[in-house]
Amino acid sequence: MKTHNKNYIGFFDSGIGGISIWKRVKDLLPNENTIYLADCKNAPYGQKSKEEIIELSIKNTEFLLNQNVKIIVVACNTATTNAIQILRSKYTIPFIGIEPAIKPAGLITKTQRIGILATDKTLNSDLFAKTSEKLDSDIKIIEQVGKGLVNLIEGGHIESNEIKNLLHQYLQPMLQKNIDTLVLGCTHYSYLIPEIKKIIGKHIKIIDSSLAVAKQTKNILHSRNLLNINNEFKTIDQFYSNKNTTILSRILKNLPVTICEKNF
Repeated sequence: MKTHNKNYIGFFDSGIGGISIWKRVKDLLPNENTIYLADCKNAPYGQKSKEEIIELSIKNTEFLLNQNVKIIVVACNTATTNAIQILRSKYTIPFIGIEPAIKPAGLITKTQRIGILATDKTLNSDLFAKTSEKLDSDIKIIEQVGKGLVNLIEGGHIESNEIKNLLHQYLQPMLQKNIDTLVLGCTHYSYLIPEIKKIIGKHIKIIDSSLAVAKQTKNILHSRNLLNINNEFKTIDQFYSNKNTTILSRILKNLPVTICEKNF
C-alpha cells in the first residue's frame, strides 16, 4: 500500500556534525520532508554532564515535536549514548540513534585491533560499554578522546593546522598499536575524513554509522506505515540553529534548503 505521510523526519545534533546523517537519509528517502535542529549554542555535548545532555536532548525533542515530526533521528553519538533510552521511555514517537560502529569494525578487523575516536561522554557511556562487551574477546579497542575537535569544526576550522596537529596526536598512537580499522564515534568527525586518510593511509578502513542509520530510519518508517511515497510535490528541508548560521550555510551551500536562526 502506498503511503503519503508528509510529516517531517526530525534530526537534532549539537551542531553541524549530524548533517552527514541527514544527507544519507535524504539520499535514501528523497520524498521525505525534513527538519534539522543544530543546537550550536550548547556545542559540544561531549564536555557536558550526563544530566545536561539529557536535559538538552529533551529540549530538542520538544522543539521537533512542535514541528509535526513523525520520527526523530538523534544525529549525535553523545546524545544517543547518554539520553536515547530516556527519550524512548518518555515519548511514543520512534527514535533512531547513532552508536559507534563497533560491531561492523569487529567483523572486518584482521589485526584484532580497532581504533575509536569519540567524545569522552560517548566512550564512558553505559551503551558504549555494552556494545564493546559483545565483541570477540580477542579484539582490543584502542580508545581516543577527540578533545577540541568539535569546537574547531563548529568554528569552521576544518582544514586548520590546529586540527591537523590534534589528529596526528590522536591517531599516531593507534597506528603504533597496529589498528586496521578506525571507528569515527562522533558525527562531526566525518568532515575530517580527508585529513584522517592522509595520516592513516589507505590500508586502514574508516567506519561511521551514517548508512546504517539511514537504512534503519527507512525500515522503521516502512514498518509503521509512515513513509511518504508521493513524489509529486517538492520536499521541504528546514534547518534551524540557535547560533550564527554562517558555518551551517557554508556546509549546505547550493542545496535547496531553508536555513533559519532561532533562539531555542
